[in-house]
Amino acid sequence: MKLLTWALSLTLFVTLLSGCQLSEPEAKSTSFKAAIGILLSDTGLGDGSFNDAAFKGLERARNELGVRFDYREAPDGDYEEKLNELIEEDMDLVIGLGFSVQEALEKVAKENPDQSFLLIDGSSDVKNIMSMTFKEHEASFLVGVVAAMTSKTGVIGFIGGMDADVIHRFEAGYRAGALYADPEIKIISDYAGDFGDAELGGKLASEQIDKKADFLYPAAGYTGIGAILKAQEEGVFAAGVDGDQFFVAEKAVVTSMMKNVDIAVFDLVEALVNDSGEITDYELGLAENGVTLAEIRLADLSVTQQAKLIDARKKIISGDITVPDKVN
Repeated sequence: MKLLTWALSLTLFVTLLSGCQLSEPEAKSTSFKAAIGILLSDTGLGDGSFNDAAFKGLERARNELGVRFDYREAPDGDYEEKLNELIEEDMDLVIGLGFSVQEALEKVAKENPDQSFLLIDGSSDVKNIMSMTFKEHEASFLVGVVAAMTSKTGVIGFIGGMDADVIHRFEAGYRAGALYADPEIKIISDYAGDFGDAELGGKLASEQIDKKADFLYPAAGYTGIGAILKAQEEGVFAAGVDGDQFFVAEKAVVTSMMKNVDIAVFDLVEALVNDSGEITDYELGLAENGVTLAEIRLADLSVTQQAKLIDARKKIISGDITVPDKVN
């Protein structure tokens, strides 16, 4: 099994990403039929966000580029076993989705030095692993701006899944954005320690609402779904993550911090199909359309508030606002 190389520079890859964001390319055929394997993160398919988005990107690659792909779920944590199953299928690229699979991915990558791997949502120094990370904190900043501008109580909440760096980025950006919009805003934060417990998410949401929080931002997978549903039940606002989660609770979800994982995965596979070059790592933020804010619904922002939100986005992209990626 050969080690794949990658032709596109980061600049060209970002150009592709931005272009796909604007319009869907025509279907095309290729003489090189790449084979891609993906190990999904803990909660697997049906999460309405991270896993489903990556899967959507591979489905599109199959339909438009003629690639073959297979996937595995590992709800029992048997990551190494599932990764090795994909390698045995003679995959050109094996993708590990989510930081929770990183340790197993690195171990398997070292045992298979001629196999190419991609880690999404984590950064690795292993030579045959390419890393793709997202600047969640940048779009979370905009969620915080919206939360502070729509809050009537002056109290908003954040609910994290696992206590991990990637989730800290969500919280750090959210806090910074809220304080940018309202320096007096109060932010309550809780970590569930679990991405798959909707009941626990609802419980944490209820506790934050009891403390007057009227806008909740959960970055917690299925646990977050429980929090969003509780927000709707209690008549307060919420924001989704990774994908547009308005459909989860159409009376509560004002907007969502969207990772364009589907677009990024498709563009990377397209690069694989068409070119060759050096392995590199990618970090995608607002400027690269790697993250964005979903449509604002439910909340009636004034013209001044809309202008403030637009201005904040422009300043993040220009570098006039530096969004922290760690909670102080």
